[in-house]
Amino acid sequence: MIRPARIPHVLALLAVVLLLGGCAAKVVTDYDRNAAFASYQTWAFAPNAGEGYTTLDGARVEAAVVRELEARQLDQVGFDVADLLVSYRIDEVERLDTTGFSYGLGFGRGRFGWGLSTAPPVREVREGQLIVELVDSSTERVVWRGASKRYLNENQSPGTRQELIDEVVAEMFNRYPPQSDTQSGN
Repeated sequence: MIRPARIPHVLALLAVVLLLGGCAAKVVTDYDRNAAFASYQTWAFAPNAGEGYTTLDGARVEAAVVRELEARQLDQVGFDVADLLVSYRIDEVERLDTTGFSYGLGFGRGRFGWGLSTAPPVREVREGQLIVELVDSSTERVVWRGASKRYLNENQSPGTRQELIDEVVAEMFNRYPPQSDTQSGN
């Protein structure tokens, strides 16, 4: 039992844990430390951005990228005169998902015992990871990259997908232009 005098300490610890859990990054960014980000004034979607036809998610990504780059006062121009080319893709990622319960039974005495348990049901899930890259058009090298740690899946509604894409792209571009090494890999 928790003594009444310790309740404020326990509540403070719980609040810190909840706050830190809410601060978990939804994206990871990386960048070329030698790139002159201040010199980039214009941008365009790379000719192969989204690879093929513009899908529904592709249109959502493009709208979010336009909004974020406009907010950073970069001008959208034709790809043949742009300082930066924006390339994006949604990579298929496979992960294992466990659902349900595992049951176990055991008995023993002292240091010795015996047990048996069942494994929870596992299924393979395919989801989409959004990756956005900014390419220096003069060198044709990637100078900045953002990758989502949250995934799109086919069970999400269009509204949920829109929200997720908007959140992830906004968080990616909150880290552009890079300010210091502490932001890379967060």
